[in-house]
Amino acid sequence: MWAFGSHKVRYCLAPTSLALSRCLRAGVLMAKSKFEYVRSFEADDTCLPHCWVVVRLDGRNFHRFAEKHNFAKPNDSRALHLMTKCAQTVMEELEDVAIAYGQSDEYSFVFKPKSNWFKRRASKFMTHVASQFASSYVFYWRDYFEDQPLLYPPGFDGRVVLYPSNQTLKDYLSWRQADCHINNLYNTVYWTLIQRSGLTPTQAQERLKGTLAADKNEILFSQFSINYNNEPLMYRKGTVLIWQKVDEVTTKEVKLPAEMEGRTMAVTRTSMKPVPLHCDIIGDAFWKEHPEILEGNS
Repeated sequence: MWAFGSHKVRYCLAPTSLALSRCLRAGVLMAKSKFEYVRSFEADDTCLPHCWVVVRLDGRNFHRFAEKHNFAKPNDSRALHLMTKCAQTVMEELEDVAIAYGQSDEYSFVFKPKSNWFKRRASKFMTHVASQFASSYVFYWRDYFEDQPLLYPPGFDGRVVLYPSNQTLKDYLSWRQADCHINNLYNTVYWTLIQRSGLTPTQAQERLKGTLAADKNEILFSQFSINYNNEPLMYRKGTVLIWQKVDEVTTKEVKLPAEMEGRTMAVTRTSMKPVPLHCDIIGDAFWKEHPEILEGNS
């Protein structure tokens, strides 16, 4: 029927085309309906202009997730590297992230004050970052946990906070790094007491109750000959992601004369990539070394 009936096809479509053209002429009726009033219930969540937009993600119930997936204590380098890989994916896929900082099961993404991404809607910032990060965590899991199957999907919650100046942004990132230091020092002593002294979790908590940072350092050094300052920087300082030029070497097949067919050559290309650093960001040295992060946003 279709071989001989091309005119029939046109004939069958004709009434539809006519109806469509009538609807298009009455565009207002087609674009709007009596139900569209429900849009008025949507909250206006546009972020204030000229402010840094920070999206912070936290793992949902990650203590349980770490237990179920046999994370090493007090730190699992595989888990931390996976978090950083997910954060790099977020920065590469989404626009206008100037810097990111992560520690433990959290990551903060800082969007530029001039960003007009998705008209600066807070819900768009948060949901796009959270969904990209969570899906990347599942996608790259086997690259870091080869022998540990993913038993159930991880969850991440997010929040959006605005910071009106460069100084408040620096103070926010300093706060997160200080939190990293406080938590990691406690966890290092806590798990060392359990793993090497045979204390129960309750006994370890009692031993550390009321101790200051100096006390915890003394316990590590005097009882276990551990100098906390020699612990990996990734554990003590967390991870900072900044944009840097990176040379990528790829192999490319080159067209050559027939007698030299099959030859390839290495091609080096320079591109901007989010690069992880493990360094202090509380002092001024980092910001003096990387002025481009805050440049033009004073």
